[in-house]
Amino acid sequence: MVIADDSRADGAETDRWPDIPGDTALTINIPEADALVRAGFPAHVTVLYPFLHESRLDAPARRALTGLFARHEAFTLTFAAFGRYPGVLYLDPRPHDPVKALTADLTRRWPELRPYRGLFGAGLDPHLTIANHEGPATQDAAYDALEADIAPVLPLRCHVDAVRLVVWDGERWRDRTAYPLGRPGRRRPVPAAARQNPLP
Repeated sequence: MVIADDSRADGAETDRWPDIPGDTALTINIPEADALVRAGFPAHVTVLYPFLHESRLDAPARRALTGLFARHEAFTLTFAAFGRYPGVLYLDPRPHDPVKALTADLTRRWPELRPYRGLFGAGLDPHLTIANHEGPATQDAAYDALEADIAPVLPLRCHVDAVRLVVWDGERWRDRTAYPLGRPGRRRPVPAAARQNPLP
């Protein structure tokens, strides 16, 4: 999905995602790649979409998120290769494991959550959408040209030290909160309330 103060989720603008006001998502912003994105939104890698509805984000939920993310050390992603889904050109972030570990912890903590509402089974591999505007008849030529245009600036190496919570207000995604990851070699203390899984 796409995350931005003044933009929509990739897919939301095509009405494929049934977003309602108050829906949320957890994402990693990649500002180093903003200039490469052709779909009108800032560069990001989705950690979990959708997350809890905003109405469920009470103090215990926020504490649980703080503790969960603090247990994961900050990491670096390298974007060196392209990939494609039908109609979509993306950059492949490596390694996948740190992002997948975040998603796995979130869905373990809130097992009712299904990545992408279950539309893609267990979900999609981590990816950074570059473009999603071409149809089957034009995507090969268009995305071949776009890859050739972008390839000279690759690889990109991007430090990741936070996960952001964003909220859909009915028109656009609003940046709400940043949850810091732990510092390498120095785990943050986890609040007792977060360890005790206080949510029902």
